[in-house]
Amino acid sequence: MGVPIRGTPAEAYLRARGIGAFDQMPSLRFHPACFYRPEGCGPVARLPAMLAAITDLEGRQTGTHRTWLRPDGSAKADIDTPRRAMGALLGNGVRFGAPGDVLIAGEGIETVLSVRSALPEIPALAALSSGHLAAIRFPAGLRRLYVLRDRDPAGAAARDRLEARAAEFGIEALTLTPRLGDFNDDLRRYGLAALQARFRLHLHVEDAARSVPV
Repeated sequence: MGVPIRGTPAEAYLRARGIGAFDQMPSLRFHPACFYRPEGCGPVARLPAMLAAITDLEGRQTGTHRTWLRPDGSAKADIDTPRRAMGALLGNGVRFGAPGDVLIAGEGIETVLSVRSALPEIPALAALSSGHLAAIRFPAGLRRLYVLRDRDPAGAAARDRLEARAAEFGIEALTLTPRLGDFNDDLRRYGLAALQARFRLHLHVEDAARSVPV
């Protein structure tokens, strides 16, 4: 369903948040008239939406996340719940980049894409909520996991649970914490170069050497 996001309100939505590199986002699509049903009662609407494929470790799609947008993509749609996911989420997520021995994992799509804009060589996963972040399945061969923490109690608890699980599998887990509420806030406030400079100080030396421009 949907079309590639290039030239659509979905691209405008991400650009407004400082996010680029759209050729590396095949998991994202755009639908010009995606059904939206209000919670409770109310008329069904058809609104533009960014669609994100939720997949398992084998690459099978298990669900879809929808972000309904204003017609020009300047912001999320002015509705009660502009973000919704359906399908099997537990253990799965929205994936960016081919699997490898290092992975970035966070909650929101915008947060994860903000970090991936700064670290395009490292694959990433958006788990879509703190509870689902704590429960992601680890790909075979994973050696190191970067956990993106949101600055809220739920984010801290998810990080702790995920890092404990990673330790059981012998995976090194490192936390990346934003200065502001999340990494998209940081990207918009401080810019891409500042984000890359900060990551250079906090990444494992191997990952910094291959991922962060000097």
